[in-house]
Amino acid sequence: MSTADEGRQWPDEVSVDNARKTLLQLLARAGVPSDDARELIGLLEAGALALAHEELTGGGGRSVPGDKGEAYESGWLDGAADVLTELGAVAERTLLQVVSPDGHEDPAGEHPRAGRMEVERAKVALTPLYLSFAAVSELDPEVTEEVLTAVLGTMSPRQRAGYAGRLTAFAKAHRARLERLFAEFGPGSAITVHGRFSLVHSVTSIAVLERLAATPQALREEWDAAELPPAWLDGLTTAWHAPV
Repeated sequence: MSTADEGRQWPDEVSVDNARKTLLQLLARAGVPSDDARELIGLLEAGALALAHEELTGGGGRSVPGDKGEAYESGWLDGAADVLTELGAVAERTLLQVVSPDGHEDPAGEHPRAGRMEVERAKVALTPLYLSFAAVSELDPEVTEEVLTAVLGTMSPRQRAGYAGRLTAFAKAHRARLERLFAEFGPGSAITVHGRFSLVHSVTSIAVLERLAATPQALREEWDAAELPPAWLDGLTTAWHAPV
């Protein structure tokens, strides 16, 4: 039987499950705990569905196939809308299974402590953004994790799932301001890594700045609860608001 005879060669349910199990086993051999691996895979699955929904919702110049009259066009569009609605619902359920394994939304305002994988995802998102402004000059890795845990504590698990996109949008929107900040206070400037401007020398600086702009009070509360040096947050606030 030829490929044409078989139609579209899409993976079936068994094949998809096989790929998932294979990836879980490979990650386990690399030392990644199964819960962390399942979380990453779940986010990829939910993300693929969400991106497909976004692409189809955008339309991209698509039109009703053929020319079969208004009644056909109306029915086709209604059917397409129903499919998009269901696709969005599937993406929502898939994401909910990742951010809330018990299947329920987190109560409003509840921000559980960030897990290890959430912190790791934040690091991966922040590093290239930071390197677009400054050279590598981080604080102690343990301090980096403490700062990111406090930052992530201002968000719900659902918000953390889309945090990389939020950080990228923030860096893009404030690029000129960030370039000025890192030039004056970051690596390569006269300011040393020690002191109140220490965080400008860390990838965590962009994460803290984003939260300072979005939820300053919540950040301050998490910062104090984590018993992080107040001078670091005050220093970064001063640098952010320094006159041009």
